[in-house]
Amino acid sequence: MRNMMVTRDSATPAIVIGAGIGGLASAIRLRVKGYPVGVYETQAGPGGKLTEVRTAGYRFDMGPSLFTLPEQVDELFELAGKNPRDYFSYTTLPVITRYFYPDGTRLDAWQDPEAFAQEVEARTGEPAAHVSALLHKSRELYEITRHVFLERSLHRLDTYTRLDTLRSMLQVHKLDAFRSMHRANIARFRDPRVVQLFDRYATYNGSDPYQAPATLSIIPHLEHNLGAYYPQGGMYSITRALHRLAEELGVVFHFDTPVSEIVVRDGTAVGIRVGDALIPAAHIVSNADIVPTYRRLLPGLPAPEAILSQPRSSSALIFYWGMDRQWPETEVHNIFFSADYQAEFAHIWQSQTLWHDPTVYLYVSARVEPGDAPAGCDNFFVMINTPCDQGQDWDRLIAEARTHILRKLEAMLGTPVAPHIRTEQILEPRTIATRTSSWQGALYGNSSNNAFAAFMRHPNTTSRIKGLYFAGGSVHPGGGIPLCLLSARIATDPIVALPGQ
Repeated sequence: MRNMMVTRDSATPAIVIGAGIGGLASAIRLRVKGYPVGVYETQAGPGGKLTEVRTAGYRFDMGPSLFTLPEQVDELFELAGKNPRDYFSYTTLPVITRYFYPDGTRLDAWQDPEAFAQEVEARTGEPAAHVSALLHKSRELYEITRHVFLERSLHRLDTYTRLDTLRSMLQVHKLDAFRSMHRANIARFRDPRVVQLFDRYATYNGSDPYQAPATLSIIPHLEHNLGAYYPQGGMYSITRALHRLAEELGVVFHFDTPVSEIVVRDGTAVGIRVGDALIPAAHIVSNADIVPTYRRLLPGLPAPEAILSQPRSSSALIFYWGMDRQWPETEVHNIFFSADYQAEFAHIWQSQTLWHDPTVYLYVSARVEPGDAPAGCDNFFVMINTPCDQGQDWDRLIAEARTHILRKLEAMLGTPVAPHIRTEQILEPRTIATRTSSWQGALYGNSSNNAFAAFMRHPNTTSRIKGLYFAGGSVHPGGGIPLCLLSARIATDPIVALPGQ
């Protein structure tokens, strides 16, 4: 196995397990603090879920497809004294998402808040003022929560002694945490299509709008008030840029190199085991999913069962279709809604199966990156939400879902789709679990389907084991690119920089 002869790398005082986006960010931050850093990754390259696939002239981003809070990426380059634009760049998406409804309505979610509100009124009759009020509330929620729930540890005393935290705590009653997102939206809007549009934001962290707290209405703020972007070269360009920066700083990557154990002695993490070799370290950051971190890498040590047993987030079924023609009526991001949203989520969350009329997300990067498909062609990233893997008959469910998805797209686009598929690859809960070590294929670790979910995520440090830290989408503050990057910041902040840095 490549890169297994690592016993001479015994002087590495900082180790990162996993080269996902949180692992890359952790490695860069540790290197900036002056530590030699080794990253150990099971897969053949970096990125975790943020990877790509190329086949027959088509390129697909395999995982996350919407880019918000780009300053979280830029910050890593600035910490290293680099100009982010020398590594990657991004452009604004004027239309964030095009929505297709079963009744034939098509609605563009313009990035500009006022244009979006006017579009909603023109297409549905819902007063623009109602949308503007929601976006104002979303901004308020962000300002209240970001200092406490996003940018700092919930598990350190110094978080609660800061003035901005105290201001946020005095406004905690505004978080609307004890009403579901759906209940809040039906109180705000009179048109069910608009309710459905804003209910969808619960899926951004793998949750159910009929259970998740209305606090998650913070998410529209990230898109419409702060901005949604497309990185030139695709989402994978973020991984490529961070990997390049890390290597330039001197981070050493060991790909195809699974870690079998985090070695703990007398309550302190002292290294990792790779095959028969013990690699010593003063600091270890696990970017692996928190469940296998405890179950596989920390054998014999007490695990935080109350956290590990929390309900997992949803997973996904994704078809990567190389098409032999274009559909100019689609945008970069598109949603084809179910006629019965509540039934769809009841099947996912209560029955742990799939509804015959799923909401379909279609991502076509070739709209802005023509080189992602041959001339005159489209690259279709087609995704539906699914339950996490609990032993369902996935072969049957996938075959049925493919039929339902094609029927839906053909009906709502008004043209045949199936005859134009030239290449196909599939990612589903089982392969998400095996490729990314995401327990049960859950995309975001624990779900956020209750008011206290934020407090039931594993912290970025643990008092039980000194020198061990946690980053990535399965720990605080959550999944998605911006939150994974913030997790790396929170995890590595307590580590003191070496003298002279």
